[in-house]
Amino acid sequence: MTRSARSSRRMVQVAGTAVAALVALSACSSSSDSDSGSGSATKGDSSASSSPKLSGTVTVFAAASLKESFTALGKEFEKDHPGTHVTFNFGGSDTLAASITGGAPADVFAAASPKTMAIVTDKKDAVGTPVTFVRNQLEIATLPGNPGKVSSLKDLTGSKLKVVLCDKTVPCGAAAQKALDASKLKLTPVSYEQDVKSALTKVELKEADAAVVYKTDVKAAGDKVQGVEFPESAKAVNDYPIVQLKNAPNAEAAKAFIALVESPAGRSVLTEAGFLQP
Repeated sequence: MTRSARSSRRMVQVAGTAVAALVALSACSSSSDSDSGSGSATKGDSSASSSPKLSGTVTVFAAASLKESFTALGKEFEKDHPGTHVTFNFGGSDTLAASITGGAPADVFAAASPKTMAIVTDKKDAVGTPVTFVRNQLEIATLPGNPGKVSSLKDLTGSKLKVVLCDKTVPCGAAAQKALDASKLKLTPVSYEQDVKSALTKVELKEADAAVVYKTDVKAAGDKVQGVEFPESAKAVNDYPIVQLKNAPNAEAAKAFIALVESPAGRSVLTEAGFLQP
């Protein structure tokens, strides 16, 4: 082989080696960039999907008729957010609203009527606009077996029956009065109670023959009472609003609890308890 041919062959080999090196380097660089990009995307996704870890106590003021369903949701909340604890103050919505405007520390307020919720919002003690999450309808609770043979709202006006109503300032009492007015009926109860659970308890303890309460309360009582539906109740259905409170000690947990109430899981628990969807 001539010197010129050998020189040309050597140049081709060197060039081939250089090209191969460049290809390998490029591949490594691409692989590194790809890995780096993938890692960044993963990190970004993780950061975007993460939410602040909730902890501490969330205090919920809620209408007495929400006791069973909200207690169940509270346990679910604690399970979903380890390190949190949900405490409840159940009672008449008007009393709870007065406590909130009076400075009682709370994170969430769930009322049994827009009117009682307005006590809080009018004082600018709420964050944003309250949202109606369920509705509730009245029903007559009688003693088991219905010994008084109650079949209508008019039957409660009989002088032989001891009937209990919620106070007119309480949503269940206001609704009962609305139903009575629509039927042009007058009823003098043996007592006015400060919340719906107190009215129901009078029947459970056989201190009264009947009480006008909510369907949800009759259902929660099981075989302790017997429910009697009446058509006038359709004219006095209560909307239940919920809102985060302005000075909530645990605002993030308050938002999360309200989100649970409004979620499909929350709606399922509330529907099972007998509440109506808005």
